[in-house]
Amino acid sequence: MRLTKEECLRFVEENDVRFIRLQFTDIFGQMKNIAITDNQLPRAFEEGIMFDGSAVKGFTGVESSDMLLVPDPSTFSIIPWRPQQGKVARIICDIKNHDSSQFEGDPRYILKRTLQKVQAMGYEFQVGPECEFFLFHTDNEGRPTTITHDTAGYCDLAPIDQGENARREICLVLEEMGFEIETSHHESAQGQHEIDFRYTDALTAADNIMTFKYVVKIVAQRNGLHATFMPKPITGVNGSGMHINMSLSKDGVNVFNHPEKPGELSDLAKHFIAGLLAHIKGITAIANPLVNSYKRLIPGYEAPAHIAWSPMNRSPLLRVPSSRGEGTRLELRSPDPSCNPYLTLALLLEAGLDGLNRKLPVPEPVNVNIYNLTAEQEKALDLDRLPTNLLMALEEMKKDPLIQATLGEHIFSKYLAAKALEWKAYDNMVHQWEIDNYLKAY
Repeated sequence: MRLTKEECLRFVEENDVRFIRLQFTDIFGQMKNIAITDNQLPRAFEEGIMFDGSAVKGFTGVESSDMLLVPDPSTFSIIPWRPQQGKVARIICDIKNHDSSQFEGDPRYILKRTLQKVQAMGYEFQVGPECEFFLFHTDNEGRPTTITHDTAGYCDLAPIDQGENARREICLVLEEMGFEIETSHHESAQGQHEIDFRYTDALTAADNIMTFKYVVKIVAQRNGLHATFMPKPITGVNGSGMHINMSLSKDGVNVFNHPEKPGELSDLAKHFIAGLLAHIKGITAIANPLVNSYKRLIPGYEAPAHIAWSPMNRSPLLRVPSSRGEGTRLELRSPDPSCNPYLTLALLLEAGLDGLNRKLPVPEPVNVNIYNLTAEQEKALDLDRLPTNLLMALEEMKKDPLIQATLGEHIFSKYLAAKALEWKAYDNMVHQWEIDNYLKAY
């Protein structure tokens, strides 16, 4: 259901919708909301709803705190688990300054600005995310644990897969909210799951990712479980990724597919790949935003650690799935579901466009299993690595002018400052591993 403003107002009036949640996303990928009653919705569309931007991390200071939420009617959806008498709906909002000028720190605006650029070139950016998450038990006080509720592995069935019912309910709720679910299954690690939804335009995909994470957490809670998108909650098992499948189309035709050589990539696709690989180190600070993210990006756990690409091969950073024709796409395997999808998709698109504009040459594909390479073999292939911790990623981000230009000064500076403090706090903390290994020995 993609409604206009007039259709939205009429639907609310005719379908007993009494409350509307105005949702937005901060620069760190956290969803926020303000609730209004139905009689305030016309004013929200016309004037926006004021909120305190100084109370949202990374937005504004107290000296300029009045900001506006402006609802996008095309994102209107009923929240299925709320009462059906006096229904509750949600609308995703854009963020404006108090004078209705554009707020440069709105992540959704950053993506929309980049999409306007690609649209001016005649292209449409299509995205299909693959979101993984864990379901854990809660303790007697309702606090999350890291105790899994099953012993299942990849694509296992019930009764081994104890998350089957929760996953089914998640899919049904998402469908009620307008999602087209393609597949759902148990992932490789115990308690780990994946739900994939339909390929769509990049803005809708980013909106869907935020909604997806919201729904998963709510449904898990209703089932007495805790859902987490933390990239690596358990040592020694696979972490959760958010693989991003992407393609460019022009006049309804996938331009990543070679027009004259079936089964081959077009030159545009190769330049796009080269752009992604050229900028991925700095992008990693956004696509993998937590200290914990880098404990997933290590060899041996089906997550990439090296900057390389290949057809079909799942061990490099970027692979090209076997589908061709209109199904031709690139799959970036490094991002994780804790990232801000608006900023991540904007940066990936800008990096790919940079490859197109500069006609960057694509490196040779790596067609061996990188996970099994010795140090000597890795050196012989001249493989570069992704940053191995958040601090390294932030340093790479600082060095890349494309990232600063894409994010704008506000988000670029606020994000770097906050993440530097996050790293410092982690680095100064004495961790249990140190206690276990050093307290008695020294």
